[in-house]
Amino acid sequence: MSEQKIIDRRLVVVGALLIQLCLGAIYAWSVFTPYLTDPDGPFGFSSTQTQVIFSVSLATFAVVMVLAGRWQAQAGPRIVALTGGVVLGAGYILAGLFGQSFLAQVIFIGLVGGAGIGLAYVCPIAVGVKWYPDKKGLITGLGVAGFGFGALIWVYLAGNWGHLLDTLGVLRVFLIYGIVFAVAVIGGSTWMVNPPEGWAPKGWKPPKTVAKKGKKARKVDYLPNEMLRIPQFYAIWAMFIFSSMAGLMTIGNIKLFGIDALQERAGLTAAEASAVAGTAMAVFYSLANGIGRIAWGTISDKIGYKLSLVIMCATQGVVMLLFYLMGGTSILLYLAALLIGFNFGGNFALFPMATSDMFGATNLGRNYGWVFTAYGVGGIVGPIMAGMLRDASLRSGSGLQGWLAVFVICGIACIIAAVIGWFLKPPRTVQA
Repeated sequence: MSEQKIIDRRLVVVGALLIQLCLGAIYAWSVFTPYLTDPDGPFGFSSTQTQVIFSVSLATFAVVMVLAGRWQAQAGPRIVALTGGVVLGAGYILAGLFGQSFLAQVIFIGLVGGAGIGLAYVCPIAVGVKWYPDKKGLITGLGVAGFGFGALIWVYLAGNWGHLLDTLGVLRVFLIYGIVFAVAVIGGSTWMVNPPEGWAPKGWKPPKTVAKKGKKARKVDYLPNEMLRIPQFYAIWAMFIFSSMAGLMTIGNIKLFGIDALQERAGLTAAEASAVAGTAMAVFYSLANGIGRIAWGTISDKIGYKLSLVIMCATQGVVMLLFYLMGGTSILLYLAALLIGFNFGGNFALFPMATSDMFGATNLGRNYGWVFTAYGVGGIVGPIMAGMLRDASLRSGSGLQGWLAVFVICGIACIIAAVIGWFLKPPRTVQA
C-alpha cells in the first residue's frame, strides 16, 4: 500500500487503538511492584529500584520520540511504527528470558522496551491529525485512548482476572506480553499511512489565518529549531513536566501507597489492601485515563485547548493535595484514582493539540517529540522521588509521612502549570 493511497480513515483509528493498547502496558507497572519488592520473593528489589526501571522506560520513551519524529518525516509512519513493535516486543521477551536482576530489567524493560514505545507512539497521533483535520481534539483523544485503556487489560490479565503473575511469575508474564505486543503493534502499523498531499475531508475547508489590523501575521508551521527559540515552547514544556509528573508518580506508586494507607488507617489486611489498591489502579485509574483522553479532546474542540489545560491542571492540583487524606478509605481512594487518571489522560489529547495549534500540523511529529521530552522529565522526577521518600519512611519507621511530601509537591506543581497556561499566548511572527 502506498503512503499516498487514500484509505478509509476509520482504519487509521483502528490501527492507532491497536498500537496504543500495547504501548500502554508500561502503565501497568504498578501491578508488578509488589512482586518485585517482596523480600521473600526471587527479586527483593527496593521501592526505589522498581521506580528506576519505570522511570528509565518513561525517559527513554520520551527521548526516542524525538528521533522517531525525525525518522517518520523522512521514511513515513508505517516503518517507524512497525519497528517500534519489534523493539517493544523484543524488550519484554528478553526481560522474560534474562530479567532476573535489577540491571537486566533496567536494560530490557527500561531502555529497550521504552525505545519501542517511543518509536511507535508518535505515529498514530501525527497520522490521525492529518486524516482528521476537522476533528483534531476528538481524534487525538481517540488515538491515544488505547494507551490508557491498555493498562486495564494488562493489569487484570496479570492480576485479578488472569492471575498470570500468581500462576506463571513475573518473568513468564514479561515473555508472553512481549510476544503479544510485537504481533499487535506490527498489525496496527499496517494503517499508519499519511494521506496524499493536499487531501482534505469532503466538505471541509481549512480555517484561514488572518492577521488583525496592526499586528504581525502568525507563522503557521515551525520547524523544530524555530520552535525551540521561542518562549511558548518552554511554557508548554514546563506545564507538561508538572502535569505529567503527578500522574506518572501515581501510576508507579498507587498500589504501594494504597496498601500502606489502607493497612494503617482502615485496618485492612495486606491481602485486602492489595485487592482494593489493585482495583483503584486497574479499574478506576486505567478506565478514567483512557476516557479522559477522549473527553478532554472533545472538550477542547468546544472551549479550546488553552482553557481546557488550565481547568485540567488546576483540578489535578487540588486532587493531588487531597490524595494523602483520601487514600486511607477505599471509596475515596477509588475516587482519587478516577479523578487523577481522568485528568492525567487529558495531557495526551491537549498537549498535542497545543503543539499543533501553536507550531503547525505539518511538522507535528517532529515538534511534539521535543515537547514530549517533558514527559520523560516528569517520569524521572515523580516516580523516583516517591520511591525514595517511601524507602526513607520505611527506614525511619515514620509510616505514611513520606507520602505526604510527594503529594504536596505534585499538587503545587500542577497549580503552577495552570497559572502558566492561563497566561499562555500563541506566538506571533512575520510569515517567512
